[in-house]
Amino acid sequence: MEWRASHILVKDSSLANKIIKDLKEGKKFSDLAKEFSTCPSKSKGGDLGWFGPGQMVKEFEESVKKQSSGSISRVVRTKFGLHIIKKTGQR
Repeated sequence: MEWRASHILVKDSSLANKIIKDLKEGKKFSDLAKEFSTCPSKSKGGDLGWFGPGQMVKEFEESVKKQSSGSISRVVRTKFGLHIIKKTGQR
């Protein structure tokens, strides 16, 4: 099994909550990733491409596994910071 996802990585929980609110109000995930994410993937709207088991940290992978395609996660905390994850595919 492989998954595809985009994410927005931030350090601050209040910023993460603001981004979640903006997404619920209809703002585009890729635009918010480009504006706020601290990950180099921000230049691609947060797109991380395809990945398989064990390629991402456990908390990130577990969140993506549970999500349906097109859905956006709650804030997921890892050693890298706070992630907002959009699952974009599964194969």
